[in-house]
Amino acid sequence: MNWKENSRVAMHWHTNEQGNKIVCDLCPRHCQTQAGQMGFCKVRGNVDGTFHTFNFGKSVTATQECIETEAVNHFMPGARILSLGNIGCMMACSYCQNWQTSQIKHLNDANVFEYTPEQVIELAVSNDIKVISWTYNDPVVWHEFVLETSKLAKAAGLTTLYKSALYIELEPLRELIEVIDIFSISLKCMDDAIYRKENKGKLQPVLDAIELIAASDRHLEISQLVVTGLNDDGTDAIKTARWMREKLKPEVPLHLVAYHPSFKYKKPRTELATLLKLRELVLNEGLEYVYLGNVYADDMSNTYCKSCSHLLVERFGLSVQVPGLDAHGNCKNCQTPSVIRDALGGQPSEKPVLAPFVAEQTYAFEWNEEIRSVHIFLERPQKDTVRIQLKRMPSNTVQYLELNEGLERIILSKSSAEETQLIIETACQTPLHILPVLDRAHFPVIDETKASSYA
Repeated sequence: MNWKENSRVAMHWHTNEQGNKIVCDLCPRHCQTQAGQMGFCKVRGNVDGTFHTFNFGKSVTATQECIETEAVNHFMPGARILSLGNIGCMMACSYCQNWQTSQIKHLNDANVFEYTPEQVIELAVSNDIKVISWTYNDPVVWHEFVLETSKLAKAAGLTTLYKSALYIELEPLRELIEVIDIFSISLKCMDDAIYRKENKGKLQPVLDAIELIAASDRHLEISQLVVTGLNDDGTDAIKTARWMREKLKPEVPLHLVAYHPSFKYKKPRTELATLLKLRELVLNEGLEYVYLGNVYADDMSNTYCKSCSHLLVERFGLSVQVPGLDAHGNCKNCQTPSVIRDALGGQPSEKPVLAPFVAEQTYAFEWNEEIRSVHIFLERPQKDTVRIQLKRMPSNTVQYLELNEGLERIILSKSSAEETQLIIETACQTPLHILPVLDRAHFPVIDETKASSYA
């Protein structure tokens, strides 16, 4: 498809005093464009004196994930979510996980799909998914589509989640606060010089925007990517903790997230020892909840009762159990209310297998130190539901999944330290692609020169 077709008039812009340029008021960059020019994001531009958005409804493939993928641990643990991400970005991080779609000059049109707001809602409802997440490429430059679709989502009784670096002006953010339930904010660092050099943005507007959310009743969680050689020595983590303690509510968690080499930044992956050291530092600064992200090891992101230390939520990577909370979100051991909202709302209901499973294809995937999550998706859309049998080895634990029309991509992750392999069997003959997920914010795309399926 030609993603530049069907543009529409954008929100948040004005014409300069001279009348010869349009100034974008969506993000703090305030791009000024003449007729025919695009802004920094390359998806908003001047069309004969009117500012247009070119990515309304333009998205990567909708994907079924879980809420912890978005660095959200205190809202509906384990919930399945419908994740959608756009193209273009208002920033340009040197270590961007999704540079093949966020940076337009690298975009392959084959990775662009189109959805209407109504289709997104129908996709969630028909698949019994309660949460729509705006994620991957930052949703700020998708403002019009996110706003319109989120209004429909609220009317349909769905929960909305906004995963963002939050490089946005306060007026459009106020519009989002009206329709977004959960904000998961990626605070890159607490160093303006790093923001300017490595992210092509500024720190203060992000802090101002976070404070605006914190003043509302919306759910808020903060994540910070710990990048080797940039913000991994503890100084930045301490600054973040002190700012959070001063400006945010004490129950707002901080996720310290491991980085992996990507795009223009190739220093080694963050070591677990570094994350553990930073977690200790910020806990000593008084933060109550600190989690480690992109880490597949025991007891890195569990939630415990603050009164009796009882295990409330157990997490391994993206696998989640809620053994210690009742339906009211209280600790089962001492009945103290927890900070977890809708504690059991994300727990799955097992669907009965109505007929014997007949495998048409079998795939095997070996976990390794670099890859602990994958996206699986069908090469061609199917009109009928495709059943998948998943075996986790060596335990030989079996679970069943479904891929339905319009939602043919799902994330699978390593579920325990002992797990070594996935055996994936499909009840159809359409080839299945398995793409490594290198970061929980990463949306892998097929590079025609390197892509492979595992059979």
